[in-house]
Parts: sequence; C-alpha cells; structure tokens
Amino acid sequence: MALLVCKEKCTGCGVCAQTCPFDAIDIVNGTAVIKASCNLCGACIEVCEFEALQMEQIEAPVSDLSTYRGVWIFAEQRGGVLSSVAMELLNEGRKLADRLGVSLSAVLLGHEISAQASILVAHGADRVLFVDDPALKDFNDDAYTAVLADLIRKERPEIVLSGATAIGRSFIPKVAARLGTGLTADCTALDVDPGKRLLLQTRPAWGGNILATILCPSRRPQMATVRHKVFKRADQDERRKGEIERRGLNGISLDLKSQVIRTVEEIENTVNITEADIIVSGGRGVASKENFAVIEDLARALGGAVGASRGAVDAEWISYAHQVGQTGKTVCPKLYIACGISGAVQHLAGMQSSEVIVAVNKDPDAPIFKAATYGIVGDLFEIVPLMTRRLKEMLEGTK
Repeated sequence: MALLVCKEKCTGCGVCAQTCPFDAIDIVNGTAVIKASCNLCGACIEVCEFEALQMEQIEAPVSDLSTYRGVWIFAEQRGGVLSSVAMELLNEGRKLADRLGVSLSAVLLGHEISAQASILVAHGADRVLFVDDPALKDFNDDAYTAVLADLIRKERPEIVLSGATAIGRSFIPKVAARLGTGLTADCTALDVDPGKRLLLQTRPAWGGNILATILCPSRRPQMATVRHKVFKRADQDERRKGEIERRGLNGISLDLKSQVIRTVEEIENTVNITEADIIVSGGRGVASKENFAVIEDLARALGGAVGASRGAVDAEWISYAHQVGQTGKTVCPKLYIACGISGAVQHLAGMQSSEVIVAVNKDPDAPIFKAATYGIVGDLFEIVPLMTRRLKEMLEGTK
C-alpha cells in the first residue's frame, strides 16, 4: 500500500500535515509531500476536504518465483560453537525440504569455523555454505546482513529460516528488507503447501490468544525466525555425506556502522531454564513468594531448574529470568512439572513441546491437564512435598 497525493487537487492548505500523528507530511511549494515515516494510518485522508489524498495498492515487479529452490537455515554460532537452535532448525528444515523435494542447506558465518561445517552435515544438512573471514569473527548485524543477503541473491533459496534469538532478531529483518521480501517473526510451527510451494508460518497473535498462519505468496525467499526450543534437535549421524563450500567476501561492502570492541561473558546466578532437562514450575496456585520454597525443594531434589508462570512473576514471587511462556522463555525439557498452573495458552506456548509433562492442580478442569502426560488433582502443598520426600528416599536407597 502507498499514500499518494493528487497534485491537481492539493491546495497546500496544511490540514493534513497538522493532523498527521507521525509528522510524516510536509508542505513543499504548495503541495503535500509524504515522508518515509508515514505508517499509512489514513488520518490525513479523512480530514482532506479536497480529496487530494488516497491509498492505493502498489505492486512492485516480482522475479519469476519458479527460479527459487531449496530450503536454507542460518546456523548461528558464538565463539566458534554452534547454537543448539541451529540443530533444531535442521530438524524442521529437513522435513520441509523433503516435502518440497529439494535440498537443505546451512549457512555458517564467522571466523575459524570450518570444523563446524561437518557437524551441520551430520545433523541433516545436504550442503553447508560457510564464509570464514576475520571481519565476521564477532557478530555485527551490518556485516552479517550484507553477507547473507548477497548469498541469497546469488543462490535464490525459496525458504530461509533462522532462530528467533538475539542474533536472529537483530539482523534477519534487515536481510528481508534488503531483499524486498516478507518475514514472519517468532514462529512456533512451520509447514508447507507442496502444490503451491508456500511456507505456512504459524505464530501467536493478539497476546498469544490466537494462532495466526501467515503466507508470503508473491515474494521470495519466504523468511521466518523460529523460537528456540519449539522444535526437537536433529539426530546426529556421522555417516551422512554432504557438500561443504567455502565462500569469500568477494568484494562485498560490509558498510559497518559499529564495531565490536570486546565481548564480555555474562555471569548468572540463576539456572538457564532454556537448557535445563528438568523444570519444576509454579503458578498463581503457589500463592506467595515464600511458598516457592516448595517448588525449589522439588527442583533441587531432581537436579532441575525452577520455572514460573507469568502470574507468579507479575506478583513478584520470582524473577522474570524464570518465566516460561509466550512473554517469557520457550523450553523443551525432558520433564516439566507444572504446579498450581492453570494452563493458559500463553504458558502452554512456552512448554508444550516438553517430552513429559506432569501437572499438579486442585482444579480438575484446568486446561493444563489437556497438555499433560500425567495429571494429579489435588493440593500442591500436600502433593509436591510428598513427591520431594519420596524422591529423596529413592535417591538415598541407591547410594
């Protein structure tokens, strides 16, 4: 869509400029001029008595979509170590590529990273394109944008996936903008329509109350960022064979506007719940900050991490670092124990891919039981301490 000015009708009265809430209209030589900051709200159209402003659908020329083939994943790495989200993307990307009958490629950017290429092949990539250069040692969104956009222009994949991590969220939108294509952020499910070769990109909308499936029918590549821990990791098979191609910068202008001076590793006192194999979470049913000791005792006995619902975090019973859900962290542990959590859709979006879910809630109709592998109806202050005590007895018996 575009906001157009009919010069023959415009009198330069300035009413539209005064009405615009984004200061996106100037009056130049007696005619309204629309600036790039316009967000197409249409407020100016309503106040123009001369009907000099109108919204029109503008279709930019599109390349032949049939020339785009293949599924790509961006293999994120930090300090030469592949992120686990790369393995998750390879697992899902493999399914999409097989349904479309195309190859799966992984793109790896950095410095002294060649050893990681074979790991990507072992986890499902048919081909690995890697650019190894000192200029890419530290992540810089300008540099990574320039290199990935250049590779996509040359190779023309039909689908490009990245993790919705701090790195992915920082530069993948810039890549999409540079290529003039669409991007769906924070996807929780992906599928394809093989007949139309469309990527079905599903993400929560309206605060997580609904799930929207988004299509990009007229632009390529189809791009999406995917939440960490939504998909399972790809299995490793050292027998797999694949192509590994090293590419150079080849005169690409990195146009760096910033520079990384040094990287400081964050030191946390809390467990990183996104990497935990066992999580015990508490919700509003825990009732107080002091009562979270019950949750912590069970987590400690299991050697797991403590999680929480948004309600518990909003009540300031526990810090945001522990929040699981749509507005918190997405987790995929082997065991997730939900105590006093009703199971709102926002919370389920962050933990429903856990291998085993145990729910403890006194309300037999709580939505959490629909997602649970095992459910216990009862008072968590009776059940959870019993679980903790029994677990400790079992562990003592094995010594």
